[in-house]
Amino acid sequence: MKGTIFALGALMLAGMAGTASAQTMSYAQAGALIAKSCGPSIERFCAKVNIGTGQVQQCLQQHQDQVPRQCFDDFAAVQTAIAKRVAAQAAAGQACSASAQQFCSGVKPGDANILDCLLDSVKVVRPACKQTLIDAGWAN
Repeated sequence: MKGTIFALGALMLAGMAGTASAQTMSYAQAGALIAKSCGPSIERFCAKVNIGTGQVQQCLQQHQDQVPRQCFDDFAAVQTAIAKRVAAQAAAGQACSASAQQFCSGVKPGDANILDCLLDSVKVVRPACKQTLIDAGWAN
């Protein structure tokens, strides 16, 4: 059943967006957090809700007086962190263009070759590029 809750959390988050935050998280981390703080409430109140349609969040809202506040707080944090990750991924080309020209000029585009080059060079790329790669979830 925990696997079901984890999968549920991951599916709930797959298409969500929000505002930026201090850090990003992976879908796996997001699903684990939602499973931990919302899992019992999902099982109790929303077990028959279609998980792929966003209806679980609506179901939890309908039972908000019985769902722990931490569930809603974690859900908001997850939405924010995932949105920041998605935004960083979209911005990586622009944020890293100068670093790509400097460090990856001989790399043939395609098949993530330039991203691989940037990741190999992450210690020396420009700070904005490095932070974008980290926020995108591609570098540590």
